[in-house]
Amino acid sequence: MLDKENLKNFDVKFDEALSNYTYTRVGGPADILVFPRSIDELAEIVRLAHAFETSLTVLGNASNLIVRDGGIRGLVVLLDHLDNIAVKGLTVGSEQNGTSFEIAAEAGAKLKGLTQYAQEQSLTGFEFACGIPGSVGGAVFMNAGAYGGEIKDVLSTATVMNPQTGEISVLKNVELNFAYRTSIIKEEGWIVLSATFRLELGDRESIQARMDDLNAQRASKQPLEYPSCGSVFKRPEGHFAGRLIQEAGCVGKRIGGIEVSKKHAGFMVNVDHGTAKDYENLIMYVIEKVKENSGVTLEPEVRIIGEE
Repeated sequence: MLDKENLKNFDVKFDEALSNYTYTRVGGPADILVFPRSIDELAEIVRLAHAFETSLTVLGNASNLIVRDGGIRGLVVLLDHLDNIAVKGLTVGSEQNGTSFEIAAEAGAKLKGLTQYAQEQSLTGFEFACGIPGSVGGAVFMNAGAYGGEIKDVLSTATVMNPQTGEISVLKNVELNFAYRTSIIKEEGWIVLSATFRLELGDRESIQARMDDLNAQRASKQPLEYPSCGSVFKRPEGHFAGRLIQEAGCVGKRIGGIEVSKKHAGFMVNVDHGTAKDYENLIMYVIEKVKENSGVTLEPEVRIIGEE
């Protein structure tokens, strides 16, 4: 079995509480928690998982995620160290106007940091993502979006690994089957290694002003002062999840230490040492009440993984 000797060359922790890393501040222990420092290390971790017949779970930045209280068995990977960002230069076919550039980012790079980097390079198109928590890998995995923009609008290519074979592929935007909060990467369970984004040359001050405005809107409407998993439910067709939850009388409803936010009903916040079980029970409660009140069945957007 995998042990400290097999993993002595990696940045690794054993029996580590995942609540220390999740945005919800809930989650039981990971048997083995590894922080790869390069793509080559990640590939070696995948190889070891297969060689020792050990399950492998990649968490990215653990933002839009609930890890159950029993934790996760086997190898768990956090990509925090894979965070390089760089401008690649003019994109193919951009010679007509000379204003289109590509930014390359590894999967562990934070979206907030990437959008700020784009602003510093006077590149526009990524402002919508300035307040989205989480990493590039997770954002590509689920086609994250906010304020009218989605990752699919700016992504050029994604480099992914098949965890079953270790094979690495570079996929173009059109090959990723992007849809609302999903992609072929999510459907197939692939690991995002890096991505490139096509942006346009803009005015640095105007870009910053737009980001400041979006961040102010987010702070005024969302309960950023508490741990949470972000927006809990997908937007039902023709409706807004938060409004349906509010109309069903669920605002302020608390189970254990988890509460339906009084500031934004689409969020559930950890107000008092809540557990993953509290989250799951509250999610089920809200789904039931909304169904009774409106006939609409809410579908969770947040990923729920791990053991009871």
